[in-house]
Amino acid sequence: MIDKKWIGHELPASVLPIERSRLQFFAKAIGETDPVYTDAAAARDAGYPDLPAPPTFLFAAELDSGAAFRLIEELQIPIAKLLHGEQGFSYHRPACVGDTVTVRSKVTDIYDKKNGALEFVVKTSRATNQRDELVAELRSVLVCRN
Repeated sequence: MIDKKWIGHELPASVLPIERSRLQFFAKAIGETDPVYTDAAAARDAGYPDLPAPPTFLFAAELDSGAAFRLIEELQIPIAKLLHGEQGFSYHRPACVGDTVTVRSKVTDIYDKKNGALEFVVKTSRATNQRDELVAELRSVLVCRN
């Protein structure tokens, strides 16, 4: 069983510079065809200062920093039993090329279902830019099959 003492645990902050080539690669990888995500002129024509980060890109911050993997290790969840159960985003402002986004996360709930056969870890995050403006709120649920 995952110890509920982890509820309230804060992960180290993850810093993600928003870089042009990375955004273009990500957009291509997810099949995004809107030129606003790959062409700076199209982005500016749409009202952005530069290429905006595609939806779901901010999820990469904790993957890059290793914070997500450290949490899994700390919770002692065997990777072979781990499922990504849910991911949600609430956007407040775009993150664009040249911005630096900092993601701060914490474990907000741990619960089980089916008499402990499935355990759930809920993690909520706040992403802010270099001006300390809220860019997005993220919510993810990890599932451990026992």
